[in-house]
Amino acid sequence: MQQELSEKQDRMLDFISDFLDQHDYPPSIRQIQEGCGISSTSVVDYNLRILERKGYIRRDREVSRAIELLHRGSPRRSRVVAVPIIGTIAAGSPIPVPDNQTWQNLDYGDSIEVTPEFVGGHRDVYGLRVKGRSMVDALVNDGDIVILEATSQAKDGDMVAAWLKREQEATLKKIYRNGPQVRLQPANEMMEPIQTDASNVDVQGKVIAAVRPPS
Repeated sequence: MQQELSEKQDRMLDFISDFLDQHDYPPSIRQIQEGCGISSTSVVDYNLRILERKGYIRRDREVSRAIELLHRGSPRRSRVVAVPIIGTIAAGSPIPVPDNQTWQNLDYGDSIEVTPEFVGGHRDVYGLRVKGRSMVDALVNDGDIVILEATSQAKDGDMVAAWLKREQEATLKKIYRNGPQVRLQPANEMMEPIQTDASNVDVQGKVIAAVRPPS
């Protein structure tokens, strides 16, 4: 049985419900703080834990912004994860991968909504629009959105967003290591792989899914 709420918790539930109705994805902790006039994000997180314990919401702490609203007799909503699209994977400028300090302040105005199952429980995920056909044989085409886990770690054969330091270019390729050398392999028989030394490559994300945007 659900328990009585404080005025602050009741206000937070109203804000979450209204936000979901307007956007179809949950608000961030920062948005709840600002929308409800709460002093800090830690106070928001404290009260979200209480709401979860009392059975009003369900949160997935492994996925950014995943809140399922269960309160006030409303039908259960499917959880939705809003994945921010933060740029284009193309040569010429660094990929603006968010860090721990900026994650809560991301602009979700440009985002794609997916289920938590779609991102496989990965944390700190983001999207990039693909420019070019270098990975077309891996079913990633020009104009698609790749969803990546923000990580510098990758195994041989993983598709990654790699930053080439000397060339100052970003590229989407499969990565293979051979001692001090790295091969960035396209999935397009018309294109040659990039061979370079390992110190020249920064992995900025590992692809976990690709999405064809609606036309």
